[in-house]
Amino acid sequence: MSETGGGKATATPMPAGAAQPLPLGLSGWRFLPLAAAIIVADQVVKAWMVQHFTLFERVRVLPVLDIILTYNTGAAFSVLSDASGWQRWLFVLLALGVSAGLIVWLRRLRAVAHGLLACGLALIIGGALGNMIDRLASGRVVDFIHVHWGQAYFPAFNVADSAITVGALALLIDAWRESRSVRRVDA
Repeated sequence: MSETGGGKATATPMPAGAAQPLPLGLSGWRFLPLAAAIIVADQVVKAWMVQHFTLFERVRVLPVLDIILTYNTGAAFSVLSDASGWQRWLFVLLALGVSAGLIVWLRRLRAVAHGLLACGLALIIGGALGNMIDRLASGRVVDFIHVHWGQAYFPAFNVADSAITVGALALLIDAWRESRSVRRVDA
């Protein structure tokens, strides 16, 4: 606000071209409940697994799918799992930093126009924070979904990992759709 000669307060005009912040309800923050739902679902399923399964106990669900309780102190595909413990804090900081950046990005998105992108970002946030909770609580992540084909086994994963993967796929599809629409406009 600025004072004018008559003592009245007037609104200071926004500079030309300055972006007005979106109202919260119209921004990508509308998708944050999805992130929260992923975190809750992830933690509930992991707690159930720890209560009802012993380490490496396996239940065959399909010929290509087992449910098995395992722990991972590393990242995806057990990267750094045999490190001395410092990786726990690296992954916690990484999850916090990435999530903070994605939350800022979500705030700037118009939810109606960028719904798929916002959904993907929310899934990644929920997955990253779900696994971060495990790392803070016990220094390791609970994994339990184990896919295999014959003797070829894919590393075990969990709800949070699945959300991150689906979220990344949504980002790729959104980018592909965006590039196609730009090409059509340029043509």
